Amino acid sequence: MVQGATHPRHGTRTEALWHHADFMKLWIGETVSLLGSEVTTLALPLTAILLLKATPFQMGILNAATFAPFLVIPLFAGLLVDHTSRRRLLIIANLGRAALLGLIPLLALLGQLRIEYLFLITLSTGVLGVFFKLAYEAYLPRLISSEQLLDGNSKLSLSGSFSELAGPGLAGALVQLITAPLAILVDAASFLFSGLTLLFIRQPEPISLPAKGSLRIFHRIGEGLRLTGKDRYLRAFAGEAGTHNLFWQMMQVILILYAIRQLHFSSLLIGFIFAIGSTGALLSALFTQRLSAKLGVGRTMIGAQLISDLATLLIPLTALIGNTIGSVTCILLAFFFRGIGNTICNVQVSSVRQIMIPDHLRGRINAVYSLLVSGAVALGALLGGVLGEQLGMPQTLLIGAIGILLSWLWLLLSPLSHLKRLSDIESMHE
Repeated sequence: MVQGATHPRHGTRTEALWHHADFMKLWIGETVSLLGSEVTTLALPLTAILLLKATPFQMGILNAATFAPFLVIPLFAGLLVDHTSRRRLLIIANLGRAALLGLIPLLALLGQLRIEYLFLITLSTGVLGVFFKLAYEAYLPRLISSEQLLDGNSKLSLSGSFSELAGPGLAGALVQLITAPLAILVDAASFLFSGLTLLFIRQPEPISLPAKGSLRIFHRIGEGLRLTGKDRYLRAFAGEAGTHNLFWQMMQVILILYAIRQLHFSSLLIGFIFAIGSTGALLSALFTQRLSAKLGVGRTMIGAQLISDLATLLIPLTALIGNTIGSVTCILLAFFFRGIGNTICNVQVSSVRQIMIPDHLRGRINAVYSLLVSGAVALGALLGGVLGEQLGMPQTLLIGAIGILLSWLWLLLSPLSHLKRLSDIESMHE
């Protein structure tokens, strides 16, 4: 049985987070960083497509490079997260990514940028991203109390939704004005800012040292694997997210290429579509707590994810539409309802997992989750690149959308429908 861990106490009222100075520093820094990363989400593939004339297979490699480290590093990184300062890891990861991304505009200005360099830089930032993700997921429950987790995750999700709304439009405008490689400077600066805000967090952080007799590395790593495999809830979360990410990445790796070369969208129009489509995520972050209180945590997850997965089917539908307005409308609606469903579901999943998993195992269990979930992204990127070249981009988009819809069965067939409140987790988990 996975039991709940103790958490720092800063008051049980969720309103206290507005007055929680250290959480506000984390939140502000992460908001700026997420906004910068959304710029790179569009500017990096546009750099490869417009400047370096990348093929679908090269786009697959580029996307896979970001997540390939999740296939190798997470289990060992999770062990490090459990036994070192999580805040220090966050700072190092952010400053390192700022330096690496700054190389892209520099090489472009010097006329030395090549697709191989993009692969290497993306892979290196992906390695640092593994450490950041695991440390971040394990650090939040140390910073705030368990009663504040749903509110804290909602606020951080709101930041992600805001960045998805503002970032693509900003990226599209920057690409038009200063070219795609130079737009990536915004992301480098955002990582630098986030790293500096983390430096000013003052709350002491306890370090968990390995107990005597537990120095066997592979045995300690195996604890995370065993608990994830045995637990019905953790297994359902990992299975759904891994399957979903595999097929969504198959679609995403060729989506921008498809929009430019077959739908003939401009970079500015793509940024506009992504921005407007992201309003769904922004709106849903505002009422996630009220919805789960009314319908129950588990049913909210299951229903929200079904809405998201069904909406994805609108994307391959554009292959049957012969005009730009119809194609834009389909993609807008797909992103809008995906944003609503994914945001509502992900906020609940994060909160449930953070309460379920004891503090001394958070790094390792989150590492297993990241291995399955983000590792699937790397595989999906390569698969999408291959299928995009061999079968065609519209056919690949359709396969991906059907696969995403099937991923929802992991949640439907789990005991989640009986979970009404976060406070019920421990009793249901016995």
